[in-house]
Amino acid sequence: MSMSVSIVVPVFNENENIDQLVQRVVTAAEPLENEWELVLVDDGSRDGSTEKLEAASVRHDGRIRAIVLNRNYGQHAAIMCGFRHARGDMVITLDADLQNPPEEIPRLVEEIEQGNDVVGTIRMNRQDSFFRRFASARINWMVKKSTGVGMSDYGCMLRAYRRPVVEAMLQCRERSTFIPVLANSFAKRAAEIEVTHAERAAGESKYSLWKLVNLQFDLLTSMTTTPLRLLSWFGVAIAAGGFLFGILLLVGRLLFGAEWAAEGVFTLFAILFIFVGAQFVAMGLLGEYLGRVYHDVRGRPRYFIDHIAGTSMLDGAEAKETARAAALERQVQA
Repeated sequence: MSMSVSIVVPVFNENENIDQLVQRVVTAAEPLENEWELVLVDDGSRDGSTEKLEAASVRHDGRIRAIVLNRNYGQHAAIMCGFRHARGDMVITLDADLQNPPEEIPRLVEEIEQGNDVVGTIRMNRQDSFFRRFASARINWMVKKSTGVGMSDYGCMLRAYRRPVVEAMLQCRERSTFIPVLANSFAKRAAEIEVTHAERAAGESKYSLWKLVNLQFDLLTSMTTTPLRLLSWFGVAIAAGGFLFGILLLVGRLLFGAEWAAEGVFTLFAILFIFVGAQFVAMGLLGEYLGRVYHDVRGRPRYFIDHIAGTSMLDGAEAKETARAAALERQVQA
């Protein structure tokens, strides 16, 4: 028996792309011998995307579900929501901007059925700006160095996961989650395939310069404690340098007198600034980690669902009946 497939797509203000997205995903998935569903997670859109997603769930009832969050929680939180509601034996994630073509879905299904737990993708002939490519390269390098997991392109959301890996990720309660790295930590076998890359069909990228900088901090502090270890070694190096410099000052004073270094005033200022700067760096990094602990200890939900539209043929009978009753209730209230 072939494995069932869930396709999870987070959507945030992609009104101009939704119709084409749904059409291309359906066209790519229909020839599959596998049972499949499309889970569209509306991450607090305000441009009319919600209405289009609900309409798609009506047109393709049994295939498409629209999960509407009450506000924007971020791409990774939306994907985790999709994981929670996906019913397939394998789950494929895809961006709504159509830069990664849905036509690659059958290849991901084939790779999972060959026994891989996680299948990543490598974007060929990227159509992004130099700044985006540079930032992506830095993130990939940082992830490899921090985790030791060597994959070529962590920034591409077109990926496939086997159900046990998805269930393992859902058991992780930390709020700052970088899904590709988290998935690889549970995978026994991982593979990568090359995929095409296209220019954004419409709209603008949701990752501004500030969001990319925040993403760097999130990745750094959510994946590893290496910065704290480096900070310890940095402190040891400064202490050793300060000790040697103190010996040098003592010897210079004995040999040349106090005048040779302006009575030592500028030297003291230089040492002071070095230590003050190191302390601020240390406090900043510790603050980042303590902030993560604070958010995780509170245990608040990653997201809050406003409503769900549509049903899936992969749902049980009870879930389908609940969804239909909710839809009827909304119609009556309207």
